[in-house]
Amino acid sequence: NGFVFGTTPAGIEYDGQVASEGSGGSNPRRRQQAGSGGGFNRNWDGNWSVATSSDGEGWYAEFRIPFTTLRYSGSGEQEWGLNVSRTVRRKNEESFWAPIGREFNLYRVSDAGNLTGVVTPTSRTLTVTPFVLGSTQRVYATQDEFENTAEIGGDAKIGLTPSLTLDLTVNTDFAQVEVDEEQVNLTRFRLFFPEKRPFFLENAGTFAVGTPQSVDLFFSRRIGIDSGNQVPILGGARLTGKVGGLTVGVLNIQADEVRETELVEGVEQEQIAAPSNNFSAVRVLKELPNRTRFGGIMVSRLNTDDGDDYNLTFGLDGRVGIGEALNVDGYVAKTETPGLDGNDWAASLGSQYNTRDWSLGFSYRKVSEDFNPEVGFVDRLGYRFLSARILRKYRFESISSWFRELRPHVSLRQFWDLDGFTETRLLHIDSHFEFANGAFFQLPAINFTEDGLKEPFEIKDGVVIAPGSYSNVDWGFAYNTNKGAPISLEGRIDIGGFYSGTRYGASTTLNARAGEKLAASLRYSLNDVNLPEGDFQTNLVSLKAAYSFTPRIYVQSLVQYSDLTENWSANVRFGWLNAAGTGLFIVFNDMEHRGLFERTGIPRGPVQRSFIIKFTRLLDVGR
Repeated sequence: NGFVFGTTPAGIEYDGQVASEGSGGSNPRRRQQAGSGGGFNRNWDGNWSVATSSDGEGWYAEFRIPFTTLRYSGSGEQEWGLNVSRTVRRKNEESFWAPIGREFNLYRVSDAGNLTGVVTPTSRTLTVTPFVLGSTQRVYATQDEFENTAEIGGDAKIGLTPSLTLDLTVNTDFAQVEVDEEQVNLTRFRLFFPEKRPFFLENAGTFAVGTPQSVDLFFSRRIGIDSGNQVPILGGARLTGKVGGLTVGVLNIQADEVRETELVEGVEQEQIAAPSNNFSAVRVLKELPNRTRFGGIMVSRLNTDDGDDYNLTFGLDGRVGIGEALNVDGYVAKTETPGLDGNDWAASLGSQYNTRDWSLGFSYRKVSEDFNPEVGFVDRLGYRFLSARILRKYRFESISSWFRELRPHVSLRQFWDLDGFTETRLLHIDSHFEFANGAFFQLPAINFTEDGLKEPFEIKDGVVIAPGSYSNVDWGFAYNTNKGAPISLEGRIDIGGFYSGTRYGASTTLNARAGEKLAASLRYSLNDVNLPEGDFQTNLVSLKAAYSFTPRIYVQSLVQYSDLTENWSANVRFGWLNAAGTGLFIVFNDMEHRGLFERTGIPRGPVQRSFIIKFTRLLDVGR
């Protein structure tokens, strides 16, 4: 585990937390915002500062990182792990102070160098972060006018020891957090949306147990969100750090109930939309040499108004590091939910082998039909899963000035239900070509797929696929140009069989940068599905842009449109930052419906609008 602090020539602050050497999944580089299971949590905000300057020889950075921002074993002289990396994007070049194999990245903290002679102080963290907020909001379907509110609340951080921290929160608010990016779901299974709320992101890796994005035993988005709607959080506490050689994490959050007024037979009646719930998680982990660790977790949800309404999750997990290249991971978990018959467990075993030239992986997982981690995330239930992957990396010195690496590979992923019926199978054969400047493309990948349905599947309104097994072949092509250039392009194309027909899918993102001030990306996604049961298209477009007036003053926007919902949405955020992600925030949210009432049942025009002003400040009262 570790902390990452970074900057650019413009003095932009970049920080994050590493958990389990970034091993949040089979591809940790791709999982930077994967909720509590993310191996690298780049949404963490620490209290530190950096200043940069430049001259004819290059540019320079000086970091000021208070001891209170870090976690360490005690006071006195110590030896720390340290690494320093520099990325020169125009050359696609990365350099390290302590050498790391090219199959790994900076998060490989077990290969960090040694920083000796560090004398740590006895001071402990004690900060308070209050906030004040004013907002006006209107939901047009239920409100005739805007509703104005004012709130106060805040967080506190108490360093009980240099390695053990208590975080407290009261009337928790996340108004400044960016909204989710929309996704199109053409499967029968749940979509995953990453956690972005600051309070739940700090030390999130401590509570990460399971298979990220498939079986997460603890998923903090279950707290304070119900059916996509915000649920007020009254307060809570989190204790994380090390005690007696053990990594520990304890979390307890109390959420308020949500009441809604519904029209029943012409009479308005108040209904409980979400009960008041208490959420808890307890995590204990023992870390051993050579990347080896063993731990356990317990997670609970309790309806505080009904003691018979509860859910419990128990899990044991571990990793064994063998040599420098091989890891073996596994976990077993069980849930307890009143009304379910007890067939409620899950287990997994997998291994990863990575060297300069080879990358191999294998995993097996079983999830029972009644496995129900209500404060976790599962994308499907009642299945057995097998995956295997082999990848070879080739580099050619004679053409290394323009060509970086060739990566042919084969992978297999298969899901069966508990009766042995194949639900999903994918045999993937592909080769990746990466160039010296970072540009990339793949040969048209060939995918042999099978999708099995035991029940009719309504993939879109009025388009129902009959039960059966559907075997297909499709082709995929992915690419990106030099991402270090002012303008770059990335995307993928998929063409081939899909259930009983065919699908053409394409997604393209145009990225643009103007120095250190402006960054923008325009994303377009298309699915053109042709089935005997019916044809349809989905279109999704989004524009994300950010302009930095200074390293601490910025404006960001995210505008999205989906023709499935026929909604335009806009999220615009202005920030004037102080330390640790605090400061002044001004947020405008708007959603407009552009569809026909006869099709969607929603009046054309504005759906919801809000305007929020929030000020929060970090007060270091421990000095």
